[in-house]
Amino acid sequence: MPRALRVPPLRESRQLETVVNGQQFRVVHDVGSGKGTPLLLMNGIGAKLELLQPFVDRLNPQRDVIRFDAPGVGGSPTASHPYRLKGLSRKVAGILDELGFDQADVLGISWGGGLAQQFAYSEAKRTRRLVLVSTATGSIMVPAHPKILAKMITHRRYTDPDYLESVAHELYGGSMRHDPTAAINALRTQSTSHNGSGYVMQLTAGLGWTSIPLLPRIKAPTLVMSGNDDPLIPACNAKIIARLIPNSELNIFNGGHLSLVTEADVHAPEVEEFLDKIDL
Repeated sequence: MPRALRVPPLRESRQLETVVNGQQFRVVHDVGSGKGTPLLLMNGIGAKLELLQPFVDRLNPQRDVIRFDAPGVGGSPTASHPYRLKGLSRKVAGILDELGFDQADVLGISWGGGLAQQFAYSEAKRTRRLVLVSTATGSIMVPAHPKILAKMITHRRYTDPDYLESVAHELYGGSMRHDPTAAINALRTQSTSHNGSGYVMQLTAGLGWTSIPLLPRIKAPTLVMSGNDDPLIPACNAKIIARLIPNSELNIFNGGHLSLVTEADVHAPEVEEFLDKIDL
């Protein structure tokens, strides 16, 4: 008699409206077993928490996952005044408090990778493990080509599908070189924000900020990931980060800026393997 197939339980998602120090956040808690350390996700600029859904779908359903919209993105109202990454990391710690978690594994991608670096330093006791994807050290970094920076300085790619399709190969690289429709699928309307003020505030949050003096003080075991064809944030930035964080490992993969989303079936297992390592 053939063995019955084991079907993993469906993940329950709870959407919350959480207020921390006067700032309201839209938060989604993908409920797992509640036994391990939750994974806290920090998104790229202008991206709603839905952007990482393909990645979340490929994680072990027993793992708790926490996502939130940054101020001025998606369901989180625009901040009443400009903010900095340090202040935002304190508010994110407040989200963990509201959900009843003392500690989290933290994954940040692109702009969210900067926030994740700040969080891992400022909230060191609350960060068990750290994953940094397609990100850099802030104002002091190896920059993209000026023509690439000019195309991403506005959020037009989030509001104009035809424009996005025309520039996707230049901005994101990887599989989008030959399949620009992948960018439209990844950055579809429900995954990105049209709030220009929120986008500008995210840009200004990192002005003058650099993680270079912070990285040698990060104690959490860290996985640094970058595509070898990332026009927005060249992979050499990942090498710099991995060299500066004492307990880190580097994964340069074949792909582009959004491969964590477009090739989630490849990268989710890599992240889980790192998170599930036994601390020696």
